[in-house]
Amino acid sequence: MNGFEKTALTQYLSKWPQLNSAAIAAIELEFHRKELAKGELFLQAGKVADEYLFLEQGFIRSYLFDTEGNEITMNFYSKDEMVFEVASFFQRSPSQENFEATTDCVGWVLTYEKLNHLFHTLPEFRDFGRAILVKGFIYFKLRTLAMINKTAEERYELLLKSNPTIFQHASLKHIASYLGITDTSLSRIRKLLAGK
Repeated sequence: MNGFEKTALTQYLSKWPQLNSAAIAAIELEFHRKELAKGELFLQAGKVADEYLFLEQGFIRSYLFDTEGNEITMNFYSKDEMVFEVASFFQRSPSQENFEATTDCVGWVLTYEKLNHLFHTLPEFRDFGRAILVKGFIYFKLRTLAMINKTAEERYELLLKSNPTIFQHASLKHIASYLGITDTSLSRIRKLLAGK
């Protein structure tokens, strides 16, 4: 285990009913430890994603630039989540997004090659991988719908309820861009809700 314990990874994998203890042991062998310093990129736009990260500690933000050069936050990742750029990773195409550590991070990575090896040799891993993708698809579907049928205030409240740690690790500017609103609008919403 490279001198480091994979306890958090084991606990995470154990929560998935698709995986038994033998499958978990086989999967864990393929992961290796990765550390990122605050401000370091896990993935840079223009590069092909080759790593699938289980984030044990820390916080990561994914973002891209719009047509006017403004940074737009696409997602936030906190501990006990899988972090990867799905289109780049599976289609082997350059990423349009940057994935940046907003705090020091520790995690465990699986390369594209090793993921494919597990996918083809371990049926339980295929089921687990499918469950991860379905969960991600549902999240992005609900987020897309919220951008259309929820007010900015409702989107803010949903974020506050579903992932309050974002407010500890992300700047208000990044949270505002994630919610699709201006910094000024976010300040107004926060004041409005604080007065309730």
